[in-house]
Parts: sequence; structure tokens; C-alpha cells
Amino acid sequence: MTDQDKATESLISEQTVSSFNDAPNARFKHIMQSLVRHLHAFVSDVELTEQEWFEGIHFLTETGQTCDGLVRQEFILLSDTLGVSMLVDAINHRHSVSATETTVFGPFYIEGMPDREYGENMAFSAGEPALVRGRVVNAHGDPLAGAVLDVWQTAENGMYSGQDSGQPFGNLRGRYRTDADGYFAIRTIVPVCYPIPTDGPVGRMLAAADRHPWRPAHLHFMIESPGYRKLVTHLFNHDDPYLDSDAVFGVKQSLQVIYEHRVTHDDLSASLGIELPFKRACYEFVMEVE
Repeated sequence: MTDQDKATESLISEQTVSSFNDAPNARFKHIMQSLVRHLHAFVSDVELTEQEWFEGIHFLTETGQTCDGLVRQEFILLSDTLGVSMLVDAINHRHSVSATETTVFGPFYIEGMPDREYGENMAFSAGEPALVRGRVVNAHGDPLAGAVLDVWQTAENGMYSGQDSGQPFGNLRGRYRTDADGYFAIRTIVPVCYPIPTDGPVGRMLAAADRHPWRPAHLHFMIESPGYRKLVTHLFNHDDPYLDSDAVFGVKQSLQVIYEHRVTHDDLSASLGIELPFKRACYEFVMEVE
């Protein structure tokens, strides 16, 4: 490459960056100019061919076309598998060490799921019975009464309701509330590990990289309480084989729980009528003041 070639390429980048100089929104200007600098640096670094550029455009186009606006969100899946979702999460949740750690939101959340009573069963499909119980508190250990826990997980076949037309509405989804002392109880089934969808462009990317598509077993939580930061997190099965190779890099040590095997009832499980044997997991969520 000649000096003239370098100058021409540098001029293209400089002109593009400068084109955002008059943007009235300072944050927008900063983001777009930084994006252009990094994107142009990437193109120059790998010396992108025209064919590779076209294939990249096709990949992004197909990623958008794979989104269905309801459950399948291929762009979130792409962000997850490139580690971008977890990086954004880390940047935006630089909170106190006492607060429960966050992790990725994921592409399978559905709004408007049923409100459920304390200890109500949200599982309408087969699986190993489980009781997940615990408390929601603030950083001082004070209970947060009436906190809303929006919960979702896959069925035993590794698919979420909405993703799987064979599952009834609201299966393994629900909105629970803490009692006056901040306690919650959720009847469900033990989560299982599952592969993220591989029938789209993200799946092809993973295959090309010789990466597996598996996520360790987990239960999703989105917890809200007035005056506190919304908490989006998972609880992972502590013994899952994919904890160290999560396809979306979402595992944190502090979010792992043990599902204990129970062959006798305690007062709560007896009052809920859970059949024996069952598994029980306990966790205390700590929320941070806004």
C-alpha cells in the first residue's frame, strides 16, 4: 500500500467522523464518532474484502429477519454470544459489593405473564418438582415487602413457552410478590441446561467458530421494588456442566445455588402440598437503592 493509499483511507475516516460534528445531542455525537473510529479501524485492521463486506451485510440483514417481534430476538442473541450484553451489563451495574450481581436479560422474556400467589406452582409441564424460596432485602438486610419477582425458565425440553407452541400459556413464567417480611416462594421444576437457537445466523456463526451453543441450567429473575434499582439476574444450578463455558458468558459464582434433595416436608412445603421427593433451593436477593 502506497502513502497515497494510506492518505486516501485516512481521509475517508476523518471526513466521516467530522460529518457528526454538528449533531445537537452531545451524547449522540460522542457515540457515533467513536463508533465510526472503531469501525473504520476494524475494517482497516482486517483489510476487509468487498465480498466479506457483502457477506457481513447479508448476515446482519438475516439476523433482523430472524427476529419475530415476540419471543425470538436474534440481535439480542448475537449481542449475547459476542459478549456485548455482559459487557454492557457490567458497565451499567458498577454497584456496591453488597448488592446481588446482575447478568444478561436474555432474548426470551415475555411481558404480561400471570400474577401468582405465594408458593403457587408455575410449572404445567413435566419435570422434577422444586421449591425456590428466599428473601428480598436491601443492603442493610431490611426486608422489602411487596417486591415483584418476574420469573421465567425453560421446560425440560430446553425451550421456553412462547418459543414452544406445545407449552400452555404462562408455563414456567409468573410474577410473584414478597410477603410482609420480604420472603418469596416459587413452585416450579428444576431448571435444565439447553442450547440457544442454532437455526439462524447466530447458530452458523457459533458453528464456524467451533463453539457450542449451550447455556447452563438457570432460573431468570427480574425484581422490582419502589426506590430500588431493577435487578435482572439468574440463579444457576451449581453442578451444571456448562458453568465454565456458558455460550453467552453470563455465569457468576455468587449466583449459583444448590438444589437440595428433600424426602421430608418442612412447614412451608407441607402447607403447599408439594409431593415428595422434591428439590429445594434458597437464595437472598439484595437490592441497591436508586
